[in-house]
Amino acid sequence: MGAYTLRLCEHHLEPRAGLGLAAVPHIIYVLAGDVDVNTGTRHVSIATDCAWHSPEGESLTAGRNGATLLRYELLGAKNPAEKTRAVLAHAMDLDEAGQYLIRCDRVDFAPGGEALPHGHKGGGIRRLIAGELDVRVGGAPRRVMKPGDAWFESGIEPVHAIASATAPTSFIRVSILPRAIRGQSSIVYVDPAHAAVKPRKYTVFVDDPTPLP
Repeated sequence: MGAYTLRLCEHHLEPRAGLGLAAVPHIIYVLAGDVDVNTGTRHVSIATDCAWHSPEGESLTAGRNGATLLRYELLGAKNPAEKTRAVLAHAMDLDEAGQYLIRCDRVDFAPGGEALPHGHKGGGIRRLIAGELDVRVGGAPRRVMKPGDAWFESGIEPVHAIASATAPTSFIRVSILPRAIRGQSSIVYVDPAHAAVKPRKYTVFVDDPTPLP
């Protein structure tokens, strides 16, 4: 097993401002505005509420109205983090011989939605973008998440989450998962009967095989 770090940073780019990305597995999710991605061989435009994944280095340029971005990246011991302040960084113990995928999705709750106790087949970082979410992870104290708050779930400890009773609630999630479940749900309910309950909607932006850095 090897020591890795999943890291989340937020960037606010002025109109036409640029940002360079290192050659490590990363996902860019556009919260607001738009960006152009230049890999040297490809040029792609990424709009609001869309995501881009690459393990290679590239440059981003914000559109005419600027952009707000979430950048998730997977770092190994040989990839020290840059000086950009992280919203959240968390260690992950991954099998260096394993086959993994990186998944980015948005989870949307209707008012009062509840995620009954469950785990996942891999760990990841969530960042709330709307509403409010009461989150209880394992035996840790409950936390009421508000937009801008981020948290890590290993997938092992059971999680129970209750959304705002008055407003829609959404978060962006990036997870490192076994490649064998590509295209499949990662969720594992404590009580299998709860799998029939569908209190939330998933929008998958990225579900790609990824090398470890």
